[in-house]
Amino acid sequence: MFSLLLVIAVYDLKHKIIPDMLSCIFGALAFTGLFFFLDSSFYPHLPSVLGFFSGILVALPFALLWLISGGKWMGLGDAKLVLGIGWLLGLVGALSGLVIAVWSGAVIGILLVIFFKHYGMKSEIPFAPYLIFGAFVAFIFNLNLFGLLFFYD
Repeated sequence: MFSLLLVIAVYDLKHKIIPDMLSCIFGALAFTGLFFFLDSSFYPHLPSVLGFFSGILVALPFALLWLISGGKWMGLGDAKLVLGIGWLLGLVGALSGLVIAVWSGAVIGILLVIFFKHYGMKSEIPFAPYLIFGAFVAFIFNLNLFGLLFFYD
């Protein structure tokens, strides 16, 4: 899964767009994983309601940002990517990953504006690499930054 996410991050860095095919494959794999992986073990099961809707709950704010701004603030590809991240990590992991993504993106964005003259406040900076970095950190360290009592599904 993270190999596919790495391809998405590099493509977004180079072309400033997330290919629908890649995000759909990632989302489909993450959704399918809901039915087979639980507590680091592999067996068929039905996911919880929270696990089933975790991707939608996490992606909804991104989709609303895209809808309200007409795509100027954020692309719809980011919402599609976050949908899969929500299914992959569960609600708690995805929210923790989003915090890491926003903070790392903000720090790097500020540094780019300060140190590179061709970046300005209106520059487009791809967000998928930061989303993927945040998801990776949340996955590796099993982050729960909010102290929520939900189980990872």
